[in-house]
Amino acid sequence: MHTYEATIAWERGQEKFTDNRYSRGHRWSFDGGVEVPASSSPSVVPEPMSVAAAVDPEEAFVAAISSCHMLTFLWIAGKAGFVVDRYVDQAVGVMQKNAEGRVAVTRVALRPRIDFGGERRPSAEEVDGMHHRAHEDCFIANSVKTEIVIEAPLNAAA
Repeated sequence: MHTYEATIAWERGQEKFTDNRYSRGHRWSFDGGVEVPASSSPSVVPEPMSVAAAVDPEEAFVAAISSCHMLTFLWIAGKAGFVVDRYVDQAVGVMQKNAEGRVAVTRVALRPRIDFGGERRPSAEEVDGMHHRAHEDCFIANSVKTEIVIEAPLNAAA
């Protein structure tokens, strides 16, 4: 068993609260000392109550899924003897009403572009297999109801 902690801190300051026009800006702090400015998404709560330059929970959710998949993929590729030189994912999450009529991030598309090095390069089938296993083994993917799809380009093994 492992535990993970984050401290989420927000303060009202001098703003009125009951008019619902207070800043949603806050900070995420993690055990390694990293602090991240966070806010509601400007697409949910308009500026200036949101901070567009901050990370919002929906972006963080998409990033967590992508990061977990990538780290699992890298581990699988290394164990299979493949060398990954570069991995870039431009993941996209879709927020809409789910089957129960509630607003949720219902789908996350991972779009990794992977550059392999070394003498041994994986085939497209091997890359697909590594993505499938990474999805099956990813802790975050195993923790959510969101549909997660891998939209890797066909030339990912190049």
